[in-house]
Amino acid sequence: MRVRFALLASCFAISLAIPAVQAQDFVGSGVAPATVGHSAERPITFADSAGAGGALVILMADAALPALPGIALSEAERAAVTAAIASAKFEGKAGSTLSLRGIGNHSRILLVGTGSAPNMLARAEAGGKAAQELRSDAAPVTISGALSGAEAADVAYGFALGQYRFDRYKTVDHKVPPADTVTLVGGDAAAAGAAYTSRHAPLVDGVRLSRDLANEPANVIYPESFVAEVRKAFGNTAGVTIEVLDEPAMRKLGMGTIVGVGQGSPRGSRMMLVRYRGPGSNAAPLALIGKGITFDSGGISIKPAAGMWAMKGDMSGAASVMGAALSLAKSRAPVHVVAVAALAENMPDGNAQRPGDVVRTLSGKTIEMLNSDAEGRLVLADANEYTARQYAPRAIVNMATLTGSIVGALDDQFAGLFARDEALAAKLLAAGEASGERLWRMPLHPKYAERMKSDIADIRNIAPSQGPGASLGAHFIGFFVDEKMPWAHLDIAGVNDTSSGSALVPKGMTGFGVRLLDQLARDAETP
Repeated sequence: MRVRFALLASCFAISLAIPAVQAQDFVGSGVAPATVGHSAERPITFADSAGAGGALVILMADAALPALPGIALSEAERAAVTAAIASAKFEGKAGSTLSLRGIGNHSRILLVGTGSAPNMLARAEAGGKAAQELRSDAAPVTISGALSGAEAADVAYGFALGQYRFDRYKTVDHKVPPADTVTLVGGDAAAAGAAYTSRHAPLVDGVRLSRDLANEPANVIYPESFVAEVRKAFGNTAGVTIEVLDEPAMRKLGMGTIVGVGQGSPRGSRMMLVRYRGPGSNAAPLALIGKGITFDSGGISIKPAAGMWAMKGDMSGAASVMGAALSLAKSRAPVHVVAVAALAENMPDGNAQRPGDVVRTLSGKTIEMLNSDAEGRLVLADANEYTARQYAPRAIVNMATLTGSIVGALDDQFAGLFARDEALAAKLLAAGEASGERLWRMPLHPKYAERMKSDIADIRNIAPSQGPGASLGAHFIGFFVDEKMPWAHLDIAGVNDTSSGSALVPKGMTGFGVRLLDQLARDAETP
């Protein structure tokens, strides 16, 4: 009996120890991106001339084959291309293509239309279109088309965005992506290279960071690892300071919303703040604050199983504000920004928030939490207040995959823009047009506030009755921003991923918002 008792006691002691060990083991799930090379991209260079061979891309503004200085294309080959253009009735319309094979020593000649008066964005889209068309071609690529140095840089920028891929976990029947160089020929090669390196390449890096973070599975990217990856991306970039609050720090400050959303997960919540002050910028910072729910199960108000896997991308807002800050910092832009990621994992364990719970925010305001699946607006409440207190920004822009209702309203063509400040709204709309990441203004109406009133707290996080969900969510967020503060909220739920892709945005997580916020920050420094 004593031996049996001793054995039982020993087993009991072991069983008590197991959960602690498991808690250490399963966070991160041990997945390592050992095949990261699969997602390699072609290097981009600029030159005054290029030899024959490989794929040749010719940008066309109309049906007339342009002069191609520096390109090895004989008169007979030009005649063959011209005949093919006439036969196909190719007119160089924006986004159109014509693929030709068997002409000279080129493995392929690809004609890409830019339209008759292409701007920067049209040239970039032509480059992205070429990248998409040549996605599986192993040969080196030469691009030309009567380009100046700056225009060649624009095309290279588009090619870099368009060639993005995320297939690092494929091991069976995987096609190794082409690694041969892309060479832009035309104008001043040195000037083109300088323009690309100083402006476009950092922006591509920012978009890539956002896409990578959002494409990674939730067992790889969670609050703590998100912080680690962003730290790695910034490295020792000049002008950058990083602040990270963990759960004990946020609890001490009284930040009940971020820790509340994350309390059902063993992966602790975080708030990450990246401040970049560029050379000569003495203005107060522009605050870019993103929702960073690294996985959203819905919590106790659990989501339907169908499509839940896409909720790994519910941190796209946070990923994109960090990508925008990275672009600005690496390009040494003369701006002052603080990018904030409100990070939590929303899971339904026995410690998770319950519908009906009341939480207190850093501001002191209280929230009756009626639905744990309306969690993004909760984490932004504390993030907005902390940023306003610590950094005294001149404006706050929130970015979040917030509501399904915005998808119903705008589909995947626009992000929803909610704003109380007309000047800020105008700058956002202009930045959207310039960057190609377009916004549509949505209403904030005083009557929406009445639907969010709580009988036992200052506000509730949803309206029990149906209503304009995206607008109600925006109103809730705005409730936690001082009315004197210029503020806008961008609902990107319809544009953060794509199943079809486009010239600049391959299939998958889009990185939407990096280009938009980069442009906004640069424009915001001007009166």
